[in-house]
Amino acid sequence: MLNEPTVIALNVETHDVLAMGHQAWQMIGRTPGYIQAVRPLRQGAITDFEITQRMIRLLLQRAGLSRFQRPRVLLCVPSAITEVERRAVKEAARQAGAMDAQLVAQPMAAAIGAGLPIHEPLGNLIVDIGGGTSETAMISLGGIVALEAIRVGSFDIDASIQAFVRREYGMAIGERTAEEIKLAIGSAAPVADDVKAEVRGRDLMSGLPKTAILSPEEVREAIDENVRAIVESVIKCLGHAPPELAQDLIQQGIHLVGGGAMLRGFDQRLAEETELPVHLVEAPLECVVLGAGKCLEAFDSLKVLFMGAER
Repeated sequence: MLNEPTVIALNVETHDVLAMGHQAWQMIGRTPGYIQAVRPLRQGAITDFEITQRMIRLLLQRAGLSRFQRPRVLLCVPSAITEVERRAVKEAARQAGAMDAQLVAQPMAAAIGAGLPIHEPLGNLIVDIGGGTSETAMISLGGIVALEAIRVGSFDIDASIQAFVRREYGMAIGERTAEEIKLAIGSAAPVADDVKAEVRGRDLMSGLPKTAILSPEEVREAIDENVRAIVESVIKCLGHAPPELAQDLIQQGIHLVGGGAMLRGFDQRLAEETELPVHLVEAPLECVVLGAGKCLEAFDSLKVLFMGAER
């Protein structure tokens, strides 16, 4: 129903919500002092409880639910977050108007949404690269057998590009500009097209507008540490997997999901490092929420079945 960035714009003087999602994302780095565009979720955890609660309430309203309707909510959360952070997410949903809030691990929801045979005695390796976390999970017989999660994701890649431009060119660029550079010429491995990108920002010495030309090689060097950390976490998860399941991956391969997995050349880099086939699933951005939808459908079917058994 909705596909919005987790950004909310607030008037810091009156605490009124001015925009959310795409509208608020357009405001990042462009607002006056009394307006603040913030991300209430960082690295999969809540950084501001009240703002997160208000954002969930707005999402429920946009989905067509009034304050008198109290829906059941299923939230997909990273496996890397702590038990305290899990309770905070559930409490924020309840405070926003949910009758009941349940959590499901993102790798499990992604595997369901990607249509993998997770209920069979077969090794399914899913790599979910989100904005704040990257998770690798080996799934078999409906459960997670081996898991490796790190708090490195797409936002960290954007921050590395910002730091590189500041260090090498003496120029400050915004969060949005860094993301646009990543999408335009960012890559994890050498790719065929060698197109350079023009970057505009503010000179740190003079404070005047400045322009620089970035090459794909420079961006690849800037983000290499983040990419290497994600690849190493995948290899570490493979090392924890039982041998019987690990051998299944020679045929099954590794499945990539999440926005970060769409970085050009990442599948090629991971295939070279692990010597296994790597597949980018269809709809990598949506497969987590599609899996959550299937979880809710299964829950409703079981509830009807149990009610029939009671009768």
